[in-house]
Amino acid sequence: MSAHRQRPIDLALQGGGAHGAFTWGVLDRLLDEERLDITAISGTSAGAMNAVVLAHGLAKGGRHEAKQALLRFWTRVSQASAWSQGLAGLFWDWAVPGSPLAWTLEWMARTWSPYQLNPLDLNPLRDILAQEVDFEFLRAHCGPRVFVSATHVQSGRLREFRHEELTVDAVMASACLPLLFKAVEIEGEAYWDGGYVANPSLLPLITESPCSDLVLVQINPACRPEVPTTARDILDRLNEITFNSSLLKELRSIALLQQLLAAEGLPAGVGPGSLFQQVARLRLHRIDATEDMAQLGAASKLNAAWPMIQRLHAIGRDTADAWLQQHGAHIGRKSTLDLTECL
Repeated sequence: MSAHRQRPIDLALQGGGAHGAFTWGVLDRLLDEERLDITAISGTSAGAMNAVVLAHGLAKGGRHEAKQALLRFWTRVSQASAWSQGLAGLFWDWAVPGSPLAWTLEWMARTWSPYQLNPLDLNPLRDILAQEVDFEFLRAHCGPRVFVSATHVQSGRLREFRHEELTVDAVMASACLPLLFKAVEIEGEAYWDGGYVANPSLLPLITESPCSDLVLVQINPACRPEVPTTARDILDRLNEITFNSSLLKELRSIALLQQLLAAEGLPAGVGPGSLFQQVARLRLHRIDATEDMAQLGAASKLNAAWPMIQRLHAIGRDTADAWLQQHGAHIGRKSTLDLTECL
């Protein structure tokens, strides 16, 4: 980047299982840019895990420690996923149409819940997070601030855990896939994966961060050139649409409000720091790799084998590098994401 001044940015990190290693690659490259100052992060599911590991590393020892923390986390995820890699392998086989295992797994998914299949609620990610992130330390250090999204099971509403509320349970709630794990209970309330209602949530970054540049790291492909026709391709596209729908609605709301404010101006009596003013000055950016990620099916989100993690990390780093070369100079000056596409 050619600028000589610090450029604050907020990050919105989408979830997507093992595909979160793509986001790791993006973050790894962004951390090389010393002109970029990460002030706040919103994350869901795997995005929430990346968010707390990144923020904890920055608070502990700056950029170098953050890069090392993300490397340790994803290395341990892969190493500890021997049992889940077996599960991932099953899902890869499931992708073979008509295979006997496909019918068996579909029958099991329709018949038994994780309360029966996984009564002890075993999840190695919890132990890894608890060991890698000192949540008490993280809550006490608000640079950058982190927001984590989860879905309240009974009401279906969004629950945003703010920085001061962050715990290992909050992050695990954000990443709780209801067909694999029991709902995470926090203060007597049950929560599932936040991707169903906010993937990720942009509003806390707009309302609670003074920064005007918001960089969205999107995992799930926004568009596909062809209409899926096979059963597996249809299910994959439904998965992408489901986990992008809340984000698209939020982007559309921002686009409409910015359009209205540009035409009508700020409402009378609106002061500094108001929601209207924050939205009016918001500059949005997006880092994604639609073409590369579209080649991976939804089942690969369960594949935490190290070769897959390395591949995703490399795609993320290369994508972020290309984005910085093309758009890095625009940070602090103008949006690079065309919101009119959302209208």
